[in-house]
Amino acid sequence: MSIPKIFSQACENNRQPILDLLLRFFAKTRSVLEIGSGTGQHAAFFAPRLPHLVWQTSDLAINHTAINAWINDYPSSNIRRPLVFDASSSSWSCRLMDGLFTANTCHIMPWPTVVSLFAGLPSLLASEATIVIYGPFKYGGRFTSASNADFDCRLKMHNPHQGIRDFEAINGLASSAGLVLQEDLPMPANNRLLVWQRKNT
Repeated sequence: MSIPKIFSQACENNRQPILDLLLRFFAKTRSVLEIGSGTGQHAAFFAPRLPHLVWQTSDLAINHTAINAWINDYPSSNIRRPLVFDASSSSWSCRLMDGLFTANTCHIMPWPTVVSLFAGLPSLLASEATIVIYGPFKYGGRFTSASNADFDCRLKMHNPHQGIRDFEAINGLASSAGLVLQEDLPMPANNRLLVWQRKNT
């Protein structure tokens, strides 16, 4: 029996603009770990269009059924079933990857979990790995749009630990993890695509 898929309209809307940039940033990448694969839509869309690399999905175990449902319906030889990944944990079983992607996760995770995630990245990333993060961010403590300010209020009403993060704080965590900012690009719907590279060690 087919497992019903969970559908995200946001994933549907942003997948092509993100892919257009991943084709450039992951052009020489061989393995990508997607942190917080969520519904599985991004993985199912990106993997077959990036056939030169392996796309490894991951998320909390509670979300694996949804991810597998998309993989079942849109199989690709280079997509991998989800790993259990808890960003707040310090024990991750992933092998070294030369690419990392995550979308719309930093504003969902509690801030201490975001800090834990970046602190652990050196254990996941090969030398000169490329890290791509998509989502909304503040700059200088200011929202980039009224809609993002409204979104932040809705997030905090639902869960006080959630909220749109400051770019400067995120980039500070990245720098502490040995990552160098390469690009900060505007995306549709007042989102950004942030790209770092791990320093050669």
